[in-house]
Amino acid sequence: MAAPSLAVKKRLIFMLAAFAVIVAVLMVRLAFIQFVQGTELQKQAFVQQNRGRIISPIRGTIYDRNGKKLAISVQVATITCSPNDIKSKSSKLTPDEVADGLAPLLSMDRNQIKQLITKKTDYVTIKRKVDKETEDSVRKWIQDKKAVGINIDEDAKRYYPNSNLASHVLGFTGNDNQGLQGGIEDVMEKYLKGVPGKILSEVDAKREAIPLDTEKRIDAEDGLNVVLTIDETIQYLASKTLDKAIADYKVKQGGVAIVIDPKTGDILALVSKPDYDLNNPYALPKNVEGLDAASWVEGSSDTVNILSKSVWRDKAISDTYEPGSTFKSITSSAGLEEGIVTPDTITSDFPIKVTGWPKPIYCWRKGREHGVETFREAVINSCNPAFVKVAQSLGIDRFYSYVKAFGFFDKTGIELKGEGKSIFQAKPKEIDMAVASFGQRFTITPLQLATAYTAVVNGGKLMKPRLVKELTDSDGNVVKKYEPEVVRTVISKQTSDTIRGILESVVSTPNGTGNGAYVKGYRIAGKTGTSQTTQQDVHIASFCGFAPADDPKIITLVVLFDPKGESYMGGMIAAPTAGKIMEDVLNYMQVERKYTEEDLKAMTKEVYVPDVRKLSVEEAVSKLKAAGLNYKIEGNGNNKSIVVEQTPKPDAVIPEKSVVILYTYKPEQQVTVAMPDLRSKTMAEAIDALNRIGLNIKALGTGTVFKQQYAEGTMVEKGQVVEVDFRNTENVE
Repeated sequence: MAAPSLAVKKRLIFMLAAFAVIVAVLMVRLAFIQFVQGTELQKQAFVQQNRGRIISPIRGTIYDRNGKKLAISVQVATITCSPNDIKSKSSKLTPDEVADGLAPLLSMDRNQIKQLITKKTDYVTIKRKVDKETEDSVRKWIQDKKAVGINIDEDAKRYYPNSNLASHVLGFTGNDNQGLQGGIEDVMEKYLKGVPGKILSEVDAKREAIPLDTEKRIDAEDGLNVVLTIDETIQYLASKTLDKAIADYKVKQGGVAIVIDPKTGDILALVSKPDYDLNNPYALPKNVEGLDAASWVEGSSDTVNILSKSVWRDKAISDTYEPGSTFKSITSSAGLEEGIVTPDTITSDFPIKVTGWPKPIYCWRKGREHGVETFREAVINSCNPAFVKVAQSLGIDRFYSYVKAFGFFDKTGIELKGEGKSIFQAKPKEIDMAVASFGQRFTITPLQLATAYTAVVNGGKLMKPRLVKELTDSDGNVVKKYEPEVVRTVISKQTSDTIRGILESVVSTPNGTGNGAYVKGYRIAGKTGTSQTTQQDVHIASFCGFAPADDPKIITLVVLFDPKGESYMGGMIAAPTAGKIMEDVLNYMQVERKYTEEDLKAMTKEVYVPDVRKLSVEEAVSKLKAAGLNYKIEGNGNNKSIVVEQTPKPDAVIPEKSVVILYTYKPEQQVTVAMPDLRSKTMAEAIDALNRIGLNIKALGTGTVFKQQYAEGTMVEKGQVVEVDFRNTENVE
């Protein structure tokens, strides 16, 4: 055989070289795909070959400090659809039949369902948050019709057992179970939400489920639980009392009540009114005037804007206000710490001149000044000039250094969004300092004031307010703990002890401006405040107090915005409200009452009304006298006559020496008397006026009549116990 020609050899060598180059390129390409793109291509192949549905994790529970549930997740379902499966040959139902079948079960429009299930996508959600009854109905329909492509996935819905309680603290969740509105649901989202799971199923090239394929399940990881410092019971007590105050005193712009532990900074209650139902946060608010129910569209941008500015807004941390005389405790603490005054320093409330200001500063009781007095008396009487003098002695730099030290220049750092920032003069002059000494012409948040009082009463340490106590897992194990935090030491223990004693006198002194907060058996201390906003005729009444005065366990701040009732003075309306909250809370905390001799003398013993019906008048009278009650006979007064009816009814609890009406006949109708006008009467005068017409009295407070349970002229059943509120109206601010 002849040897290949040179041309053939060249051709073979060229082809071999070309083949070698192609192989080399393919190997490089293969290596690139395998080692560089391999991971990404594997992911794409997995996505192409599988179809997944999300399993929502169970959101963590929010507990109060005692383990009571404030926010929980309940099991619901989400109805989803795989449109490709509905269009596949394995489906026995047309899209129209699916829509017609599901519409009545899900209470949805059938055209809306058809539009969803015919989308060009792998996965659509038909309806979320479906209850158990609806889920069972859909499941039965799927089985009966042998429907394919309709899936029932696990889901969870947030539920708040106490509806409105602590609504601003908790916030709420959206459709995707995400925390909203700046509350704990929002700020603790990363801990509460958990990690979603998946249900995976293999699909063919047409994205249709492969028959008989076994689904793969990746379980969701549940969220962590959040334990708050809030006490559900204390939150309820504060909320209930604040609601009553808002109604009684016709408060137009809502109110705030804060209860805080001065030793730890723990927030035990944080109440802001108006509030809202956490289970239905987009509903028309019932407690906001001027809203039209007919035009209210839940979830629209307009209504959300209204809600954000009204019931969703947390006045306790977001709104700023002039604190008025409650700030005098801060000025007093600074003056005592610097040795400028002592409780016995002689001062006065005579008008005081301020450099660069044409008008003198008067006491709030202008024309009825208290005159020369000790500094303790100046605090009791809340005399403005005395505090101006303290500030002037401190000087601008030193005065404002204490304002800063008490935390008024900074946000408190509470674990909630939307905290407001105080507003002070950037370059204060002497007049700015003078009016600031008694709490005017600057604004702070209610929480800033309550927090500052921790340093006033706990020995001088300013505490950071703590709302979150710890995080726990589903087994109750503590995952993370939040410890109390001291921000700084502001005053000495000696100063703190001294100011506590002075502030107790504000309440315990019969004519003290804070006497309205007095509670028999508990040593209540605190300071009243009344300020006026830039709006005409809009006032703010407040009281910040603590108890027991010798060993404070709680600080309580009450702020009432724009009261329009009988009074807008802090001593008249905010002090009694705060006193009631402190009484209820101390009772709940099982703090023992320690009555003074004056308390015991003033206390009216309450007794149960015995059942004297069917007894002779003689026997009935004897039984009533033994119980410490008086009587009045209606009808035949013969001792042998039989008592047919009585008022009050048996087992009613009424004050000792009250009058029980005995009827020796069966009244055809209720015997009533007209309620007299008790305004401005002393307690003795009010008791006499009611007893003369056969009514009994339950006296609340001391002083003269401030409010009576029934308006003048109201017909009241004879023998009934009528509540009458008494207030010290001569020296309240």
